[in-house]
Amino acid sequence: MRFNPSHYGYCAGLVTLSLLLLFIAFTASMAVGQYPIPLTNVWGALWSTDPNNIDHIILTTTRLSRSVIACSVGAGLAVSGVLMQSLTRNPLASPAIFGVNGGAVFFIVLFTVYFGVGSLDDYIWIAFAGAAFAGLLVYGLGCMGRDGLSPVRVVIAGAAISALFMAFTQGILIIGQEGLDSVLFWVAGSVSGRELSTVSPFLPYIAVAIICAILLSPHINILLSGDDIATGLGQNTLLLKIALSLLIVSLAGMCVSIAGNIGFIGLIVPHMVRALVGNHHQWLLTLSAIWGAVLLLLADVVGRFILAPQEIPIGVMTALLGAPFFIVLARKGYRHE
Repeated sequence: MRFNPSHYGYCAGLVTLSLLLLFIAFTASMAVGQYPIPLTNVWGALWSTDPNNIDHIILTTTRLSRSVIACSVGAGLAVSGVLMQSLTRNPLASPAIFGVNGGAVFFIVLFTVYFGVGSLDDYIWIAFAGAAFAGLLVYGLGCMGRDGLSPVRVVIAGAAISALFMAFTQGILIIGQEGLDSVLFWVAGSVSGRELSTVSPFLPYIAVAIICAILLSPHINILLSGDDIATGLGQNTLLLKIALSLLIVSLAGMCVSIAGNIGFIGLIVPHMVRALVGNHHQWLLTLSAIWGAVLLLLADVVGRFILAPQEIPIGVMTALLGAPFFIVLARKGYRHE
């Protein structure tokens, strides 16, 4: 897709407005909650922390970590959704719907309950293995048949694999109830309960994966024109698909290992952004990363108030928003066919 200067200016302006919205959402996440904190104390805590100020203690020990995690995980899941939709050429694709998140959660629960794994370093690799295993299963089932990879068959395979891993996960939790408390975090999905010092070593990997995806955007644009055309233009489609698959599995695995099973971000955000900028992946990936962070931040903020003083897990909030969106999208897709 070729952009004229006015379209470039429009997209650049949209990125600027989105960054402003991200700033507002991040500030709200820091200031809003069961214990509201004035904005002056929010910025004071970030720039010059006072260990004797109760507001600063709450911000630096609790809200800063969950806000940063929400930004990183939201951006990672949204980008992985864009990549999966482009790789499979299926508008219904996302890591959660295709069982990638379910595979990562199942592996984490399995190794936590039966092998006593409790280190976040280990969870990263375990979640990566589970995501890769689920992705291979779905891709293999979707390719079965004479006509090769089928979008409809991939959706059915993804739903089946998701249900299968969810059943396995629930079975493990019932049998090994002594490990229930330690794994509910990953089953429900949450950005709370993590110290920033614990997850900060892994956040740069999410950022690097997102940057790599954006750098590959020109090649993804060509790939969408079809394998034959892309090959004729000198593109190594097999190598590109392998790279995209690794990025999808890496992003989904890392996000699940940090925040648990959070669904629908990878489905909703790409479609929202695509409606504004089309399929030019330089803008699509950039804006999806920003909007994914904004959406997860806002979902976390809203989840603090619906059942106050209790909080609704952020995975539940995204499901409440994403399930109706998926139904509408599926109905539109089938009518189009």
